[in-house]
Amino acid sequence: MTGATVSSRPRVEALRARACTIPTEQSESDGTLEWDATTIVLVEACADGVVGHGYSYADAAAVGVVERVLAPRLRGLDALATERAWWEMAGAVRNVGRPGIASHALSAVDVALWDLKARLLGVPLFRLLGAARERVAIYGSGGFCSFTEEQLAAQLGGWAAEGIPRVKMKVGRDPAADDHRVAVAREAVGEDVELMVDANGAWTVPQAIDCAARWRQRFAIGWVEEPVSGDDLRGLREVRSRAPAGVAVAAGEYGYTPYQQAAMLDAQAVDVLQADVTRCGGVTGFVNVAAQCAARQIPLSGHTCPTIHAHLGCALAPVIHLEWFADHVRIERMLFDGFVEPDAGALAPDPERPGLGIEPRAEEVERWAS
Repeated sequence: MTGATVSSRPRVEALRARACTIPTEQSESDGTLEWDATTIVLVEACADGVVGHGYSYADAAAVGVVERVLAPRLRGLDALATERAWWEMAGAVRNVGRPGIASHALSAVDVALWDLKARLLGVPLFRLLGAARERVAIYGSGGFCSFTEEQLAAQLGGWAAEGIPRVKMKVGRDPAADDHRVAVAREAVGEDVELMVDANGAWTVPQAIDCAARWRQRFAIGWVEEPVSGDDLRGLREVRSRAPAGVAVAAGEYGYTPYQQAAMLDAQAVDVLQADVTRCGGVTGFVNVAAQCAARQIPLSGHTCPTIHAHLGCALAPVIHLEWFADHVRIERMLFDGFVEPDAGALAPDPERPGLGIEPRAEEVERWAS
């Protein structure tokens, strides 16, 4: 695609949003939640005949925020002025309640505007942001509490066999069963694959410290995610201070604003900060979080939505890896042409495709529209 020149000053002409709800293949659960479907909110941003795409995994209510609150503020703005657009949106949702649904909507629009900008300029997003690397490591993520032992072993062992060197499973729903489930996972992936666990805030501080110590000794786990609620910064810090050597405490996926991420870093609550581009303010917000991590020398990991995070992981030096989350992998394979598959445990965005490098499949979007 031939890129537009900056002097042409393309203007945002339209923003459109719609939701798709896709059932899971079976009921799924983690330590604190059960679900049988996932909703993705898709956004299109248009300028000079070019369409940029963004999305967030959010409730369908985010569609109304995009169309009624954000779109009127952005129409007519310079399509290349993503920073200005971000602050316009942040102001627009002030009284709506910025954390939560409003942040999901803002994030989806911001991603669409960055995709539009990169397409107008004719470059892939990771190069527009200033590529730090050509490929970024991933970890396989699933291992739901609702899985049978056979399903758990097949999924995690399958990723290990494909060359993904780290995998993550859900824990915390049934403490009496978790020791055995973690043992099954370790046997399935072998000794050389890093085993990670995610409690989704299900534990108390003493439970978290106990599991981290026992599972490090017995199963060589290397990562405990959200051992307690991500809002409990004091609890996270206590778990981190008492976890055994070799176990990283991670959290941050529910940080909706840069201030929330800064508070987690300032509290010294995590060894690895997580951020989700579809919640934390889109590409603009994720870049802000990466800068905060760089200033404190704390590594950053991208939470879910592998297509967008592949570009951010290649562009931003503090990112150490991305989550290859089973549900979102399935959805993005289904909905997008240009979806990138892993190779030797890493993702490499196509350097020949501008923007995010994806195009929604109209028939699939229509099929699952909600």
